[in-house]
Amino acid sequence: MRNSKVVTLEEAVRRSGLKDGMTISFHHHFRGGDKVVNLVVDKLAEMGFKDLKLAASSLSDVHKPLIEHIKNGVITGISTSGLRGELADAISHGLLQEPVVFRSHGGRGSAIASGELKIDVAFLGASASDELGNACGVPRSENGKSICGSLGYALPDARYAKHVVVLTDDLVAYPNLPAGIRGADVESVVVVESVGDSSKISAGAIRDSKNPRDILLAKQAAKVVINSGYFQDGFSIQTGTGGASLAVVKYIREEMVRRGIKASFALGGITAHMVKLHEEGLIGKLIDVQSFDKVAAQSIATDPSHVEVSAVEYASGQHTGSATHALDIVILSALEVDTDFNVNVLVGSDGIIRGAIGGHQDTAADSALSIIVCPLLRGRIPCVVPHVTTLITPGKSVDVVVTEYGIAVNPGRPEIREKLEKAGLKLVDIKDLAAKATSIIGTPDPLPFGEKVVGVVMNRDGSVLDRIHCIKD
Repeated sequence: MRNSKVVTLEEAVRRSGLKDGMTISFHHHFRGGDKVVNLVVDKLAEMGFKDLKLAASSLSDVHKPLIEHIKNGVITGISTSGLRGELADAISHGLLQEPVVFRSHGGRGSAIASGELKIDVAFLGASASDELGNACGVPRSENGKSICGSLGYALPDARYAKHVVVLTDDLVAYPNLPAGIRGADVESVVVVESVGDSSKISAGAIRDSKNPRDILLAKQAAKVVINSGYFQDGFSIQTGTGGASLAVVKYIREEMVRRGIKASFALGGITAHMVKLHEEGLIGKLIDVQSFDKVAAQSIATDPSHVEVSAVEYASGQHTGSATHALDIVILSALEVDTDFNVNVLVGSDGIIRGAIGGHQDTAADSALSIIVCPLLRGRIPCVVPHVTTLITPGKSVDVVVTEYGIAVNPGRPEIREKLEKAGLKLVDIKDLAAKATSIIGTPDPLPFGEKVVGVVMNRDGSVLDRIHCIKD
């Protein structure tokens, strides 16, 4: 094609004007199957770049090779929603000189849109693209190799980065429409062997659990939803990752059918469960910032009521039109909840970073009813504690905490407590839950934190919520 933007990766980098010290960005829609970050950073190292700042929507186990690039000075700064695996462990022990900046998905979208997070070159993987850069998360030819569905977390990067490079393993004829990433925002297109392994999208944090405890928690959370006062025709809902929170959808379905109730929309990371309810006519629209499994990714390719939205449209606290402002009910998981209802989803009880903020802060703050589902203990690790290891979601945004030992309602929501009491649910004081955990496993030893700050947790309004210190060996 005469105006084709198709070039090699090396040529795309040269055209971008990338220089040492600049910021590069990536999305994580392929999650554990992502191949773009490692491919690109390997090439940048080969080309001799140093002191680059990496702004990813999230990083996971598959990005272990970044450890060597940090040691070699190719990457000297990171901003992200989450870290997992050996990379997270190394950074928790002080590998990176600069603290990692952690933002929620809505907070990241806001920071990019406002210019607080400036991206020099965005490298964005796509399941299909034409020669001009119109790109999407679904394959569009018989040669297609990958599918990730929504590209919601990549869309702010595509719109606001100074230079955009699309990488794809399915180059199709122009025009590749409809497209989430529009060719007008793209400078170069690079064809690669594979942008990601779609089979690994739903691995790791996203799990459909058969664990009896998760099922019990899901059933209890469903009872909270059903009796909360918000379970009415036209309600809206989002579920987070984690077996129990995802499973809640299955248990409210029966009651929706019985009462003749339909949801207006489901939001956030869309799953096969949500798609099933939508196809049954129980959910009107699916507003998808990230497709959590292959069923959801395939649905967005064919269903006009299943729509892709950017992180800004999804959950920005600074944009009044973001979808979270219309959200009624959100069900979220947690690593820890404390007696002030503060939540930690990022740092483990051992002080090691092992999670992601995701949309936790955003949805808890904006929803009419936020429900945290977590066990009292995970093995010998307490989940309800006097003080969270790291503050991620402030307690003022959390309404109900569901455990297998009872349900705690934030004192700031007496009307919800009254409704749940009337329904006969077992309500407990959250301080009693923490005391129960201590009585079973005792008081854990203090964590061996060092002086070095390895992470800074931002609130969605751009203020600092907490700092994560390195863990000593």
